[in-house]
Amino acid sequence: MTRVKRGTVARKRRNKILELNRGYRGSHSTLFRTANQRMLKALTTAYTDRRKKKRTYRRLWIRRINAAVRPTGTTYSKFIHKMKTEQILLNRKVLSQLVILDPQSFSTLTK
Repeated sequence: MTRVKRGTVARKRRNKILELNRGYRGSHSTLFRTANQRMLKALTTAYTDRRKKKRTYRRLWIRRINAAVRPTGTTYSKFIHKMKTEQILLNRKVLSQLVILDPQSFSTLTK
């Protein structure tokens, strides 16, 4: 069996991971083993947080719509139900943008 020298390949792999961890504090950016653990942890939290972001934005939109609809004497759930029965196909993101950017048109929409 011939001898295989992996020095440059292994170094490249380690440097790739250390490069991803630039800006981390302490040994998380300098030592390979801890840097590898931090990178794996960061990738898993990034994956879950991409899904969490969708949830949190939806909650924000619902709260904005609810706050805008309350002064008219109705609730969020009644407002959404009325939108569906009237077949007004605006999603929550667009409705919350209307609340912020154009309250006049949103008030006409609620009536």
